Amino acid sequence: MKLRITVQGVAYDVDVEVLDATGSTEGLPAAPPPASGGGGEVASPIAGTVFDLRVKPGDTVQINDTLLVLEAMKMESNVVSTLAGTVSEVCVKLGESVAHDQVLVRLT
Repeated sequence: MKLRITVQGVAYDVDVEVLDATGSTEGLPAAPPPASGGGGEVASPIAGTVFDLRVKPGDTVQINDTLLVLEAMKMESNVVSTLAGTVSEVCVKLGESVAHDQVLVRLT
């Protein structure tokens, strides 16, 4: 679910995952399946700074494996793979500023 929140006069669009009372997503509608076949790209969900790189070219990753960590507003956010495959390119460097939707990692 997408929401817009305003903090000290600045509007932010956020994605929110709705959990049941136990914190489980069981029984809730599933997210659409990730794209498959032929590789793809993982883009930045937020603007921020690359805080930690967890993969390098040649690494094999599964869906939901952490690829890197972004820092924004003194908070760290894991960027996870939406595809299973092999890392063909890491498009950013440690300490680099990235924009929302910027390609971070390419997979084959």
